[in-house]
Amino acid sequence: MKITQIRELLKDKRVKEEIHKHLWIESQKAGYSIGLERATDEWLRLYAEGWMKYHVSEKTSKVKKTAKPKTKKVSKPKILSKRKASKKVAKK
Repeated sequence: MKITQIRELLKDKRVKEEIHKHLWIESQKAGYSIGLERATDEWLRLYAEGWMKYHVSEKTSKVKKTAKPKTKKVSKPKILSKRKASKKVAKK
């Protein structure tokens, strides 16, 4: 993974949340705080690519879902007032 991709990835707050979850879980396993830097390095090495595949495809599917299909407009039937209806009946 390129450094520019990593920088962009670390700007996403969802990624930060995932790293903090990883920090908490691994610190619990170790019995002490492993530190944010180690947790970040581990998360990027172990989980970043899978996370990106899942979430990048999610973004592209959202774009496809937001595109509205073309629909044919249907005109509403006209409702005549009583006065206009009575004039049409009288003309017949």
